[in-house]
Amino acid sequence: MKTLKSFIKDESGATAIEYGLIAALIAVGIIAAASALGGQLSALFGRISTRLSRAR
Repeated sequence: MKTLKSFIKDESGATAIEYGLIAALIAVGIIAAASALGGQLSALFGRISTRLSRAR
């Protein structure tokens, strides 16, 4: 009976789940930002590459 009561009062698992959810939300935000800026960054690096190859 004591084991069951201590298991019910233990909140470390809930805290771990909360941290996992926060990490997942941050990852989703990073992925969304990277996909939104991905095309622009690719075009920028393409322009830089073109200018560098012309400078030779």
